[in-house]
Amino acid sequence: MLESVDLVKSFILRKLISLGKIGGSHTVIFNLERGLPNHLRSNKKGRKIIDQAIKELINDGFLLTKPSTGEIHVSVNPHKIPDIKKILGL
Repeated sequence: MLESVDLVKSFILRKLISLGKIGGSHTVIFNLERGLPNHLRSNKKGRKIIDQAIKELINDGFLLTKPSTGEIHVSVNPHKIPDIKKILGL
């Protein structure tokens, strides 16, 4: 079960890398939670975990933000790829 911030962070990073959302290729921040279990997305505790994971990834520099079309878009920081691969065990 994905119920810790670290597991959610690794899920998000793995998803973005597999989709090729690195550097200039970005996606809406809302899409980050797609694929997570519904029980995590639909309750207050789960939302808090997801929001904290996204905030930590941005603050630690793993995700780059870009305001686009009135929404915030994110992509993986290409300079952090070696660190991310170590974290994910790739």
